[in-house]
Amino acid sequence: GVELADVARQRVDASEPLFVAASVGPYGAALADGSEYTGDYGLDVAALRAFHRPRLEVLAGAGADVLALETIPCLAEVEALLLELERLEGVEAWLSLSCADGRTRRGEDPAVAWAMARDVPQVVAVGVNCTDPQEIDALLPAAAQAGRPVLVYPNSGEGWDPVARTWTGDPSFRPGQVDGWLRAGASAV
Repeated sequence: GVELADVARQRVDASEPLFVAASVGPYGAALADGSEYTGDYGLDVAALRAFHRPRLEVLAGAGADVLALETIPCLAEVEALLLELERLEGVEAWLSLSCADGRTRRGEDPAVAWAMARDVPQVVAVGVNCTDPQEIDALLPAAAQAGRPVLVYPNSGEGWDPVARTWTGDPSFRPGQVDGWLRAGASAV
């Protein structure tokens, strides 16, 4: 992916700002069982660190400008990723949580995760992604407390059915919401 991004960099007008973010998704996504929507892995921080360490090292060495620690559903995984990030020299990252009902997907306070990120100098932004657009307004103030730029990239608002492995319901995203998120402090949408 980073090699393809290098090709893209060569084809973009040099006057346009461009950076490559390497996605570091949640442990549950590797399981392909829907557990990324619950954060219920049955693993402790040490086991999550062991899982993420080689992935972070490979991506850090691949030439991406920033690591996107994204769609993270639980505090244990946030802690594991931030501890591993601190081991990597010269690597910047953003931390973006997946939330539901104002909490992490695991049911924890997302402000705790963003507060953890505030103490890691390599974290250049925090945010929320893969979250119903109707929930973004309520999450922005807590994310802003991290003292970093805030990123917002929600899902469409549909629900995920892990048994049928499909999205259900109607999209709830409305383009007009973006202006409100920017006024509320989002740096990028």
